This record gives sequence, structure tokens and C-alpha cells, in this order.
Amino acid sequence: MLQIKNLSIIHKKDLRVILNDFSCVLNDGDKAVIIGEEGNGKSTLLKWIYDEKLVDDYCETEGELVKTKERIAYLPQELPKEKRTLSVCEFFMEEESFLEQTPKTLGQMAAKFHVPADFFYREQPMETLSGGEKVKAQMMKLLLTDPTVLLLDEPSNDIDVETLEWLEQLIQNWKHIVLFISHDETLIENTANMIIYIEQIRRKTVSRYTIAKMSYEQYRKERLRNFENQERQAESERREKKIREEKLKRIYQSVDYAQETISRQNPAGGRLLKKKMHAVKSMERRFEKENENMTEMPEQEGAIFFKLGNKEAAIPAGKTVIEYELPELWTPDGERILAENIFLRIRGSEKICITGKNGVGKTTLLHKIAEELLNRNDIHAEYMPQNYEELLQLHVTPVEYLDQTGKKEKRTKIRTFLGALKYTADEMDHPIAELSGGQKAKIFLLKMSMSGANVLILDEPTRNFSPLSGPVIREMLKEFPGAVISISHDRKYIDEVCDKVYCLTETGLQLQEK
Repeated sequence: MLQIKNLSIIHKKDLRVILNDFSCVLNDGDKAVIIGEEGNGKSTLLKWIYDEKLVDDYCETEGELVKTKERIAYLPQELPKEKRTLSVCEFFMEEESFLEQTPKTLGQMAAKFHVPADFFYREQPMETLSGGEKVKAQMMKLLLTDPTVLLLDEPSNDIDVETLEWLEQLIQNWKHIVLFISHDETLIENTANMIIYIEQIRRKTVSRYTIAKMSYEQYRKERLRNFENQERQAESERREKKIREEKLKRIYQSVDYAQETISRQNPAGGRLLKKKMHAVKSMERRFEKENENMTEMPEQEGAIFFKLGNKEAAIPAGKTVIEYELPELWTPDGERILAENIFLRIRGSEKICITGKNGVGKTTLLHKIAEELLNRNDIHAEYMPQNYEELLQLHVTPVEYLDQTGKKEKRTKIRTFLGALKYTADEMDHPIAELSGGQKAKIFLLKMSMSGANVLILDEPTRNFSPLSGPVIREMLKEFPGAVISISHDRKYIDEVCDKVYCLTETGLQLQEK
């Protein structure tokens, strides 16, 4: 059993309440997913459960964690900096139980994760692995510890579809506790039997949470139904309140007028009117009490509101955006060939997605394509890398990054756009390093929109957006009037946005049937 009692988390910099009096009990068999908008404290909650020292530098916490002989394993959203320079072999050697594993056991694990049997013994630095390979390495290392509680922060990020399906089976069949964060709606739909929804309402001034023991699909339907019922009830009560107030106003005015005009020669009538006014006042107090008990209008955290591109970003259907040929695709260190005979042609406003196994070279290929397109003068391309730190300046604020001019008018415009993307005024002035992955991704979206780009090069564009924002992002990219070249393993993104899907293999790009 894992129990959280009365946990409150407050951000030190702006004193924003991230969680307020949060309590939850998890038992064997619970597969609980934490959902909510970007920056709502989902990752902070997982860190606190694993080791409260991980949040001490930016949060104040108060609460109790009860873990009865549980062995907790934690997968962070990003590979820790101190682990990046280790070789793959050194990374696994840190775990004592690794040395106790037989070659057969390691071989079976490697097969499940779709990596070579010698993966554990590579001298390759961890930081040079693909995004999916980093996740796989961390997951395999966690499972070697024989944990009873899995805390997984975005376990589906960057892993290929085969491993994603295996991850689903792992969570489904896990006999103990799984508490995870994911923006992959398909993964959530297929695995979660408990929903923890963390919200920030009233312009992120009030923290609220909901815990429901049910599937994600059922939760969405019940939440919508309850929201609509509460809204109808609240509107009905407000109509009744208006009728009561109008009735009371008419009676009050009638009695008040009568009191002013009654003759002093009619004291009996005066006493009667005083009694009537007393009754009116009593009725007013009763109505006020009823108003206090009225059903509140339901509040929920809305999805982001944003549009990407305009008519100027449209590309003529016959225009060739790129005709790219590459005889050989090498690893960044130049040690081995990843793929051969690569050819890609994109015309007009096509939306294409490149998929493939982890480590096959998708990000390396996209980076090369980006280098060519970013230097073209006949198009305007923008690039969102898999690792945001490649382009973001982490020490500056979002406003400073998006505007180098310092002009008041432009900064006001940027703040308005950031507000539409659910940033608070305080978050706009936080260093980018302190923001969540989703909030960093939103900076790229805004930069792309403001730049007037007509070609978007996106490496895992939906990986850090909440299930609430996910549909909005997909619709935004689907309606983008320019071309989109992307890498993704997000099944909903591939189905809803992409016109063509290519699988990168050792022999090149193979067009897939959707």
C-alpha cells in the first residue's frame, strides 16, 4: 500500500499552490494515471513520492507518505544530467542486481524491449542514445530492482510502437502499483483503471484534484455528464433566484410605498404595514440563505486556445517543398551506417510522419532535413527538436526568448499569446529551465506561429501535451496550411494529422499504409 496524507505543495518563487491537501491511497493492482494541463504539478508529485529532496529547490511541501515495505522505482521525464556521460555499461553497472543476472535473463529482457542482446554492454555514452533507447535503458534498469511500485513520468515518450505495445502489456499485467504520467491518450485508454486529475482553475489561483477508480473513457463520459448536469441545475436555480428577487422587489416596493402614503389617522393600517414589512424582511433573509446553498456553476480547466499559421503560410499544391536524397545515413559520431538509399519528396501542404524502431536514425535524419530546409530562401521553415535544450535558452524567460527587441508593444502581444496558452503572469517571468516539458513545447508553437513559417519540422510534437491539449494540438497541425515533416509514435497523431507515413529502415524510407 502507498498512502499520501494531506499533501500540500507551494511553489517557492510565486507562492502558487500546486497541490492543496492532497490525499490518495494506492493498492496492488491499481494502475493510476495522473492527468492535467502542463505545469500543474504532475511531475512534482511523482518526484516528491520518490524523494522529497528532488523538489526542495523550488517547492515547499507539507504532508505524509506511508509506504508499507514497498520498493519504489522511478522513471524521470528526462535522463538525469549526471547519468548522461556514463556509458551504457556503466549505467547498468550502477545497479547491483545487474551483476546477478544470467545472460539468458538479460537476453529475454532485451528481446522484450526490442534492443540487441549486447545492448547492456555498450561503451556508447548514454547521451548519444536515441530518445527511445534512453527510456528503454532506464526502464530495464528499474525492472532489475524487482520493484513493487512503478512511478513512471512519461514512459511512452519517444519509444517505438512495438515497445509501446509491450509497455501497455507491462502496465496491464503488473500485479502491484503503477502510478504514471502520460500524454499518450491511447496508452491511458488501454491501461489506466484509476484517474487522478490535477487542475488549476480561476486563472491558476486555485488547485483542485479529482480521484476516480474507473477507466479513462468512463471517466471522461461521467465527467462530461456530471458537468452538464451541474450546469443545468445551476442555471435552473439562477432562473428561480431571478424570479424570487423580482417578486421580492415588487412586494417590497408595494409595502414601502404604502408606508409612505398611509394616513396618520389610520394607526391600525400602519401597524399592519409594519408587520408586512417584517414579513418581507424575513422572506429576504430566507431567500439569501437559499442563495448561499445554490449549486455552483461548474468550473473546469479549459484546453489551450491557439491557431497555427495563416493564409500566407499556404503552399501551392504543385510546389516541391523538398526532394531529399541521401545515399548513406551515419550515426552522429560517424562510426556506423544507420540506413541507406533514403529518398523523400514532399509537395504542397502535405503532412508526413516518419516512424521506425528506436535507434534506427529518425532524429538524425530529421536534423539533416532541417539543416537543408532552414537555409532555404524560398520557404520559411521552423524546427522543434526532440531535445528542447538544443534551441531554448534555459536561463531566460519565455517572453525574453520570444522577443529580442524589448519593445513594449511586441512583449504585450507575446504575453497575450502566452495567456491563451495557459501561462500565468508569474510563469511568463520564470526562467525556461523551471518550466514543464509541455510549457517548453508551447514556446516552440508560439515561435512558429509568430514567425509566419510555412514548413514545420517537428520531432515528437505531441509528446509533452496533456490529454486535454492533445486534441487541440492535433487539430491545429491538421489545419496548418503549410507542410509538416514530423517524427512521432503517437497513434492518434498519426491517424488524425498525417497524410503519409514512412517507416525508416536500414534500406531507406518505406511508405506505409495508414
